[in-house]
Amino acid sequence: MNIQRGSLLASAEQVQGLPIIIDVLRAFTTSAVLFSLGIESLILVSTAEEAFALRTQYGYLLEGEDRGIKIDGFDFGNSPTELLRTPRERLLGKTVVLRTSAGTQGVVAAIKQSERVILGSYVMAKSIADYVRQQNPDTVSIVAMGQRLLETAPEDEACADYLEHLLADKPYDHFATLWSCMNTPFIQRCLHRAVDYLPPEDILLCLQHDLFDFVLIAEMVDGLIRVSRFMLGTNI
Repeated sequence: MNIQRGSLLASAEQVQGLPIIIDVLRAFTTSAVLFSLGIESLILVSTAEEAFALRTQYGYLLEGEDRGIKIDGFDFGNSPTELLRTPRERLLGKTVVLRTSAGTQGVVAAIKQSERVILGSYVMAKSIADYVRQQNPDTVSIVAMGQRLLETAPEDEACADYLEHLLADKPYDHFATLWSCMNTPFIQRCLHRAVDYLPPEDILLCLQHDLFDFVLIAEMVDGLIRVSRFMLGTNI
């Protein structure tokens, strides 16, 4: 298996084989949390306007952010903490439309090159690796989307390192990696409540690894990027 690594939007636009688009803080952590809380399906879009149009037509719930901040008029921001504090019945069986500044943009770009795109984050990493081994593609493209597509993000690069460790036995020390990530300036600001839109609980949740035993796969269906939850060998 050939593993290719890349970062930011330009790499997402040039993926080969089976792509894994990583957004740890926070899009593809919140995506996993949404499914764990019982949503029926997830749709990814590039713009807020697309999301509002889908709500007008179908009544879907909207989640997401622009430059990290919850979009005015959306039901939820891009925060796993916010979702976990939401009454479960509000999400159970619903379809959610997600727009973010990095993760969803990466999938929108990658799906032009591949029929399937894996949503990558720490919380699903082992399941992702198991799924990839089961599929046994010739090439896997691992792309860390970074912060708002402007610069690489240490937590996304670290998650890519972990996936390489799981897939190709590359050296990896999770404790040292967590320490390094948590001491970066942006994450330190979040942990000290200096970033209004990102609660410190989000950091702790997003840096947990292997919490969920499913994989999230994006595919183009009837003109929309729809995300489904897969167990190994079974679509549930």
